[in-house]
Amino acid sequence: MQGAGFSSTELLQSEGNRMTHAAMSANLASLRLLADKLYRRNPAEWRKTAATRETALLQLDTALRAGQPWAPLGGQRDVAALSLALAPAFQGDRVAAFILACADTIVTAHGGKREFYYLDGVDPQHVHNAARNMEVALWILNTRRDARGQPLLLANEIAGENRNLSFEREFGKVIGRLDLLASYMTERYRRAVIGYVQGLVAAPLLVFLPVK
Repeated sequence: MQGAGFSSTELLQSEGNRMTHAAMSANLASLRLLADKLYRRNPAEWRKTAATRETALLQLDTALRAGQPWAPLGGQRDVAALSLALAPAFQGDRVAAFILACADTIVTAHGGKREFYYLDGVDPQHVHNAARNMEVALWILNTRRDARGQPLLLANEIAGENRNLSFEREFGKVIGRLDLLASYMTERYRRAVIGYVQGLVAAPLLVFLPVK
């Protein structure tokens, strides 16, 4: 396995910054892949805003990069946007709404940032909460029905011998990365406190001894 090429911006990043940045990039890439999977199973959604699935994906990519409130969600952000995207009454492109709301929830949990440098910190509790929000969103998507009794979106396929759980697996990767990052940051902060206390305890012993 080959790592990413070196960038000069890495000189301004700690190991924790790099891990956070890598996890963020991977999660956004996973969400984009999930959008493609959902559009393939729910073509009626991309037809609400585009002539082709590819065009709809390009529009979604642009919105993901912009990181601005998405107009069909009425300016709602993070978990409020998620609630609206998963509301049975929502009439817009539900795939785009769901994916963009998930992305906004994750970015918000990282302090609203997608790139991280020495002075940037991430609250592990917020990241942990984002992981739980993704679990709730996945459960709602799998169980909630619209007014006609149909699933909000077709995601996984379990019918007879046909079992396609690729959506569930990819979404699980997002949750796993968030949980791993939250655990890493918690341990990092804990070790920083221990190191500080160790320094205080050892300070009286750090005296120069005579050499002659």
